[in-house]
Amino acid sequence: MAKAKTSFICQSCGQSSPKWLGKCPACGEWNTFVEELIETTIHPAEVWKNKSTHRTAPVPKLLQEITFESSPKLQCSDEEFNRVLGGGIVPGSLVLIGGEPGIGKSTLLLQVALSLQGPKILYVTGEESEQQIKLRADRLGPISHDLYILTETNTQQIFKHLVDLEPDLIIIDSIQTLYSDQIESGPGSVSQIRECALELMRFAKESGTPIFLVGHITKEGSIAGPKVLEHLVDTVLQFEGDRNMIYRILRTTKNRFGSTSELGIYEMLGNGLRPVSNPSEILLSSRDEPASGIAIGTILEGNRPLLIEIQSLVTQTSYATAQRTATGYDAKRLNMLLAVLEKRGGFRLGTQDVFLNITGGIRVDDPALDLAACMSLLSSHEDKVIDSSICFASEVGLGGELRAVTRIDQRIAEAEKLGFKEIWISKYNQKSINYKAKTIKVQLASTWMEVMMNIWKRT
Repeated sequence: MAKAKTSFICQSCGQSSPKWLGKCPACGEWNTFVEELIETTIHPAEVWKNKSTHRTAPVPKLLQEITFESSPKLQCSDEEFNRVLGGGIVPGSLVLIGGEPGIGKSTLLLQVALSLQGPKILYVTGEESEQQIKLRADRLGPISHDLYILTETNTQQIFKHLVDLEPDLIIIDSIQTLYSDQIESGPGSVSQIRECALELMRFAKESGTPIFLVGHITKEGSIAGPKVLEHLVDTVLQFEGDRNMIYRILRTTKNRFGSTSELGIYEMLGNGLRPVSNPSEILLSSRDEPASGIAIGTILEGNRPLLIEIQSLVTQTSYATAQRTATGYDAKRLNMLLAVLEKRGGFRLGTQDVFLNITGGIRVDDPALDLAACMSLLSSHEDKVIDSSICFASEVGLGGELRAVTRIDQRIAEAEKLGFKEIWISKYNQKSINYKAKTIKVQLASTWMEVMMNIWKRT
């Protein structure tokens, strides 16, 4: 096969060069030259088309002439995985999943592949041997009779196997280990990742075969490689969690087939990942004795209401500047709430070290957690215990007022289901309440000060 022609293109101004340059002579930018494919004889992704005999070139069509044929989504036994993807695996979709090393990306995809009975699945690995995959599969559960393992990193060879095998689902672990003969740079480079992703995207769209790509991440937490990789794929999943904790979170950051705010929670066990169907129960810790600085708030992740526990510690600082530390919570929002408590309530927190933690190892950004955060901070500062049967759902404004939050009915229903006796919300949510609570009392307030005074009377 004739060698493909490549050129180095400046990503800032488009200047081309036959070799790599550190500084662009046209625009003066540094490290912007990337190798790109200019001309090739046979594209590796075109190999599979040789078996197709009645394929015609696409032509422009009027919108009203286009007919839509809905293909059934491939359903997994893992309901958490189905929900995060938007209801199942869409035919012809290209899904990218990233996460910290050792967090469980390969385990999750292998577990999904083992659970599918019927579809023919090809698991392509460039990082592990066949024996390593077999050992993990034995640990995860029963071996699937339709799962094929291929240890290959050359895309041209991979496409030849795709022609012979004709799988219904493809898993690539990982995209950074693949390389194409069309590009001279090594595996993992910007040009190789982009070219390999383009080849796989073309195959997925024209053959209707869904493909999952495992992606490495940088030390900053973003997916390694060019940003165009995330633009090419249909869905971007982020697998998060602390390796020292047993819970893992599968979060959607891009999804062309569903919501971008869905969340799946897993528990890492010795025999694999167990989907957690009711995450509120595991996010609320069990305590034998009541403690100050603890409050329960409600959040929404996608369509799912969750109740989570906030723990705070407010103590006299021994440094010149007080510390402000937030784990799983926005540090800027914490500083804003502290300023509101000091300005509107007269609490002197400028000389106090403040530590705030979201239990369960998850990160939240729902403003409905503001009131729970304020009550947790005040509970620790005043050393007063908040009854464990009380929860909160309201945003706090800069004036100290409680603002209405969305979908209050779902929040109340989730709190009642978990056995809470009382929930505090903004009085401006009163008109939007349609849920008929039976065992939980809905308390209305206009300011956080009103909530605090009411609860402190009971203690």
